[in-house]
Formats: sequence, structure tokens, C-alpha cells
Amino acid sequence: MPLRSCRLTALFSAVLLAACASQPHPAAQPQALPQGLRADVAVLETTDIHSNILSYDYYKQKADPTLGFERTVTLIRKARGQFTNSFLFDAGDTIQGSVLADYQAQVQKIGCDQELAVYKSMDAIGYDGGTIGNHEFNYGLPYLSQVTGTPMNVEGTSAQRCTGPHYPLVLANVNSVRDGKPIFKPWTIIDRKIAAYTPDGSQLSVPLKIAIIGFAPPPIMQWDKQNLQGKVTVTGVVEAAQKYLPEIQAQHPDLVIAILHGGMNNAPYTPDMENGGWYLAGVPGIDVLLMGHEHTDFPGPRFAHMQDVDDEHGFVRGVPAVMGGFFGKDLGVIRLALVRQQDHWVIDKSKTFSQVWPICPPTMVNGKPTVSPSNCVPADPQIPLVVGKVQQAAIDYVNTPIGQSNVRMSSYFADEGDMSALAPVNAAQIDYAQQALPSAHPELANTPVLGSAAAFRTGFGGPDDYTDVMPGPLTLRSAADLYFYPNTLSAVKIDGKGLKAWLEQSAQRFNRINPNATGEQQLINDKYVGYNFDQIQGGIAYIIDVSKPAGERIVKLTYRGKPITTAQTFVVVTNNYRASGGGHFPGLDGNNIVLAAPDGTREILARWLQKHPSLVAKDLPRASWHFAKLKTHGPVVFTSASDKQAVAETDGLHNIKQVRDNGDGTAVYAIDLSH
Repeated sequence: MPLRSCRLTALFSAVLLAACASQPHPAAQPQALPQGLRADVAVLETTDIHSNILSYDYYKQKADPTLGFERTVTLIRKARGQFTNSFLFDAGDTIQGSVLADYQAQVQKIGCDQELAVYKSMDAIGYDGGTIGNHEFNYGLPYLSQVTGTPMNVEGTSAQRCTGPHYPLVLANVNSVRDGKPIFKPWTIIDRKIAAYTPDGSQLSVPLKIAIIGFAPPPIMQWDKQNLQGKVTVTGVVEAAQKYLPEIQAQHPDLVIAILHGGMNNAPYTPDMENGGWYLAGVPGIDVLLMGHEHTDFPGPRFAHMQDVDDEHGFVRGVPAVMGGFFGKDLGVIRLALVRQQDHWVIDKSKTFSQVWPICPPTMVNGKPTVSPSNCVPADPQIPLVVGKVQQAAIDYVNTPIGQSNVRMSSYFADEGDMSALAPVNAAQIDYAQQALPSAHPELANTPVLGSAAAFRTGFGGPDDYTDVMPGPLTLRSAADLYFYPNTLSAVKIDGKGLKAWLEQSAQRFNRINPNATGEQQLINDKYVGYNFDQIQGGIAYIIDVSKPAGERIVKLTYRGKPITTAQTFVVVTNNYRASGGGHFPGLDGNNIVLAAPDGTREILARWLQKHPSLVAKDLPRASWHFAKLKTHGPVVFTSASDKQAVAETDGLHNIKQVRDNGDGTAVYAIDLSH
């Protein structure tokens, strides 16, 4: 009944009176905002926190002021004080990656009514939204469903809604096999009031409507195959954006922010591209791009030569973008300058820019930017209060004794042939497979079993980012230091040709060295990550000739002293990431897996160490490779932690010499390849 007909007269019945009372009033029309209105909005981003909540090194058991979300919070508060209008988002890889994370997921599992420590910490400062990274899937979908408070229509998960973070999580490209629907909300709308200014300087409080849409890297189906196969499917980031943007635009948002757990690659696009940010920025309708996953900064020099990328002001194909580091080391900040034109908010790109704020601003030492712990911002005092009890419980747990070692196991020179930190991992993997294979695959009972491991901590995160287990008591912390990730064990069957191809791929860790060059040559190829430098042990021996081009570097490959033939069969024990295609190694795509253990590699290693309560050198496999002899006219150099030459000497690398200290905890070493 039209409202205008409702007149209170004696002729109206009580029913009609009730109908009048229930009539909806016309919605107040939104007041038109003046043209030329301006507003500055800060879009703040964290990414790849990896549950590094406090500034603490669990492996060395000491404070580490160069990382930790508690210091990022200090920057968040600073940004909120500097910008009247701000929004805070997280780009994933949040719940995994520290001893504390493993403790809550695998040891003292939290209940449905409890909130995960990292989410409690994030809620303490207040977030507006976030997305899901690849490492969120490491502990399985039931755990992810529980700790994010997101019931999923997926096998093995509960329909019960548990306690999750107090901000929305969005993910548009991971769908349930059961119903084809996203396991998280693909997108959501955030309505806020912001302060804006008229051309004459008057301040107004006006509405701003932001849509956020999230994306995980499509290769999760390889990396976490054992957790995801048959349960979810993944679509490319561009395809997912194109699917949901019409729905989003129907809500008439002022801005659309894409939150991608991925970086940038402008190679030809494929739906399974790991770092699709460059292509996502080109999808019409995306106004702002937040990135992660690559553990680097944008804006930053790594992307300086990429087409249509402004690495100084932070634009990707004309879209403001940021990627804010990792481990709580940085805060990504986009300063959006908005102006009202033709009844719409428009980004004024001439006044918009992105920055990455470090918790430890570098200072110049000998002409080089250097991070000093004394220059780091203070930790926010509120965060330790939130997680103090569970932090101490995790520390107590990893100090559980498991044995004794007479061997120093370190990764300071893992790239140069020191396998002391890899040998126990390979020994444990080989031992496990040799016991499990005869019953699982009797036909492989007599097949040689090899172990493959990579040094996960080789200085990428700074001078303390190395494994270093000293002689003396061993604890669960030692096992966590030796094996950093919560991978499970897998074994693959390959032939001699595939084994050589595996090693050739790994040898891309090195630059090609020109023996005739007189200047310094860098040994390590920084574009090839350390965790993809697999080193294989178990009776094989090989030589790496860095003077040869990639693909031709493995020479004199033998097994028990005899040359390996192309048709010779081996079982290589590795982790689920590598066996399922992680790193794009030739011949490794999940189809030749002969053993997929339910056990974590770290737990397998801990049990092996317990079986060797007094570990000595003879318990460990010998180093399996060395560099081919090469006389060079100029020095071949690499970087490691400073003052570690004695470690190299003790472990038999007598051709390494420290040549200069960088003043930041690292040093340049020269390696004499002629010896």
C-alpha cells in the first residue's frame, strides 16, 4: 500500500492501521558529494608474516630485533597517526613458518573455541581483511577451516564454525570439489567513513566503499598435493578475477583492491602461473594490487627492468601496488590520492605512490645500505601480552632433549660443499624409506635408495638466517633448525638420466664462471633460490663444473664408484613439495611417487637423532660432491655470515678465505676453485 494513502481516519480498521505502521520509509538518497573533493587514503599491507609474532630466533634462542610482527605493529600505529584514513590488509602465509606455529598446529593443538596466536596478535591492532597464502594449506584443510573460522564443504572438515580472526578472509580461486564453490568468500565489501576535503579546505565525513578479492598461487595443487588432491580445485588468478568482478561491480564499490599471495612474472601467462601479479594488474576493474609470496619488496630494484612497472613510485601497469617483505620485517604502504570527478572517486596517479617501510631502516656503511639491530623500531608492548604464555610453552617444548652430537652441523657453506647440515636429513630419509619400501613396493626392495635435501637457511633473511647446530645436547629445536619446513616425506622412482637432470637443475644455483675473467665473479646465482639447490647423498658422487653452461655441469656421476648409466634405477627420498613438482624439476610431477609418508620430515629426523643418542661423524653419509678444479685469473666470491672461516676449515673446505667484512654481520669470501 503506498505510504501516501495511509491517513488516520475512523474508517480505517485496525488491520489497515497495522499495515500503515509497517510501511517502509523511502531510503534517504545519498547526498551528492562535491566535485573536486579530495581524500588521502593509506592502504597498509603485511604479508608473509609466517607466524613470526615476536622478535625472537627460536633456533638460536635469543632476541632478534630485525624481524617480528610486534615491530610491524609499531609501524602500523605510526602510519595511522600519519594518515587520517587508513585500511590494513594481510596478503597471506600467516599461520605457518615458526616454531610457535608448528606447536599450535601439531603439538598442543588449539581447540575450536580458541583463536590462533598470530590471529589474536593481528586482531589486537585491527585488520580490515586478508587472503590465504600457499603455506596456509600446509597443515591440511581441517586445520585451516578451524583456525580461520570458515566451515568448508570439503571432505574431512567440520561444519562447525570455530574461532577465527576478527576480519574477513577472501579467496576467489580455490573451490571445493563437492560443489564447485569457493572454500572462502571470494570477495567482500568494506564500508567506512573517511575524512575528505573540499577545494576550499572544509572537512567532510563521507562514505567510502571498498571491495577486496583474494587469490592464492595456483601451484598449491602441486605443493600440497597430499592435502588438496580430490578435495579442491584451483583456477588462475586472471580467470578468477574476471569471473567475480562483474558481481563486485554490481555493488558499485569506490575501489577494488586485489590481494594476491603472489609476486610478478611477465613471462607468457598460464592459469597455473605462480606469480601472476603483472597480469592481474591488467584486468580491467582492479584499482589497487597488494602482493606477497616472493619475500621481497615492491617498489624495489628487483623489478626495475620489468615492462610497464614503475619500481620507484610503485605502479604495475598503471595500478598502484605494493609488496611488503616478510617475517614482519616491513610494512607496505600505498598513499592513494583520491579526487571526486563526475560523481566517482578517481585515483590521482600524480600524487599517489607506494613505499615499503622497514622495521630496521638501513644506514650506509662503506657506501652500502646496512641493517643494524640498534636502528630497529621498538616492539609494540601490547603484542607480547597477547601471546606470552603460548610463546613460552613453545620454547619449552622445542627444548625437549633428544640426544647428543659430537658434530657441528651448519649451512654457512652449504652452497660450497659443506653438507654437515644436510647429512642427518638425508640419513634419516634414507633410513625411513629403506624400512618402508619393502612392504609398500617389494619390487623395489633391492633398488638403491638415495636422499635429497636442500639447505633451507642460507642467509636470505640476513646474517642469522643459517642453520648452526653446535656440538653438545640435541633438542627438538635442533631438528627444527636442521629441517625448517613442515614437509612430509616422499620418495620417487627415477632412472640415471632423471637423476642427472635433477642434479643439473640444482646446479643452476651457480653462475657460470669464466676462468679468463680478471675481475671478481659471483659464485652464487641469486635468482635461483637456495631451497631449490638439492644435494643428493647415499653412495653417489658427482662433480659440478661451474665453467660449463647450465645443463652441462654434472660430470663424473657415479654410484659406489661406478659410472651411472641412463637406464639405472634409483629411489630418491625427498619431500612432498619436490616430489609433487615444486621447483619445476624435470621428471618430478607427482606421477612417479612410490612412497608418500604421512610423517613429517622433521619428525622423522628427530626420531633418527634419538636412535643415535651420541651422534658422531661416521653416523652421517659423506659429502657427495665437489667443484671441478678450475684455475681462474680473478677471484670467485660469495657472501656468508662473517667470521666463519674456521667452520669451513673444520668441515674440510680449505680453499675458502674471508676477504672483507661487510659490517652488517655478513662477509665476502673467496673460493679457490683450483684446489
